[in-house]
Amino acid sequence: MTKEFFIMWLKAAGIRALKTFAQAAVAAVSVSAALDEIDWLRILSVAAVAAVCSMLTSVAGLPELDRLP
Repeated sequence: MTKEFFIMWLKAAGIRALKTFAQAAVAAVSVSAALDEIDWLRILSVAAVAAVCSMLTSVAGLPELDRLP
């Protein structure tokens, strides 16, 4: 693995993880709001775990990088 490929992988995986973080946070806020109690620390924790899982899943491969010449 070259340094350039690793940098591209890190960027693509980071973008996916950030999107996953945001999606998990929105979902958790929606559920919490329905229960009339928003626990921000728990929401951030759930979103952070989702982002870590996304990064680990990206190790298996990223479709964005498969299309590179």
